[in-house]
Amino acid sequence: MHDIPKTENILESISKNPNNSQSEKISSNIKPEISVIVPTYFEESILESLLVLLDADLRKKYNFELIVSDGGSTDNTLQIAMKYADKLVTKTGEERQTISGGRNAGASVASGDVLVFLNADCKPADLTTFFEFISHWKKNSTASAIACKVKAFDEDELLRDRIFYFLHNNYVKLLNYIGVGMGRGECQVVRKDIFESLGGYNSKLAAGEDFDFYRRIAKNKNKIEYSEQLLVMESPRRFRKYGYLKTLWHWTLNSLAVIFCNKSASKEWEAIR
Repeated sequence: MHDIPKTENILESISKNPNNSQSEKISSNIKPEISVIVPTYFEESILESLLVLLDADLRKKYNFELIVSDGGSTDNTLQIAMKYADKLVTKTGEERQTISGGRNAGASVASGDVLVFLNADCKPADLTTFFEFISHWKKNSTASAIACKVKAFDEDELLRDRIFYFLHNNYVKLLNYIGVGMGRGECQVVRKDIFESLGGYNSKLAAGEDFDFYRRIAKNKNKIEYSEQLLVMESPRRFRKYGYLKTLWHWTLNSLAVIFCNKSASKEWEAIR
């Protein structure tokens, strides 16, 4: 079990920010059903393309709040987040924050019963399908979490990307089918009570935290549903810089370290920007 840290330096709701460009917000009297949490770290080049999609009308229609949890950016990431987010959480202290710590910090201020962790370099392939599926799942499914299908952005996709994602998505599907537990950290959907009962992500893990968390969900006899419908597109920027073989090698090392040593092999996960 891992304690979810107390979050300090939490900024006010952006609805109170005069610089906010969004004119409508979910009423403060209505409790959001879903909390979308976007961890960021120097994401000025790509963040707005995601946040602009999660606009006030969409949040009102599907009753979700938008939380950005920043790990210490000094570029324009915070300024961009303040234009769109309902809540913005910023890191305190000089120590480098892991993405696990960022997700936990965002979850600590979340009001929804379902937490949707969505990386800044990702987008739901179809917003209507995405939120309608989660809303229906929240009310009708007995599963504790969802593992999403992932692919590269259409404009970046190459043949080798299609092959990789086909194989890896089926690998994720298989692990959940046999009860091991697995979900790409690009988008993880979990019920808040389950998240809190497990202590959230292990903030000490620099990498492999997504596998560790879903593995613990499954280990506690909670069902993880793999969904073909919940399709999320991501930037293949890490694969472009290091290639698939090197990236998969690091993923494998970190997964094995998590399983056998309860720690990550990588001391720090490089942010590719």
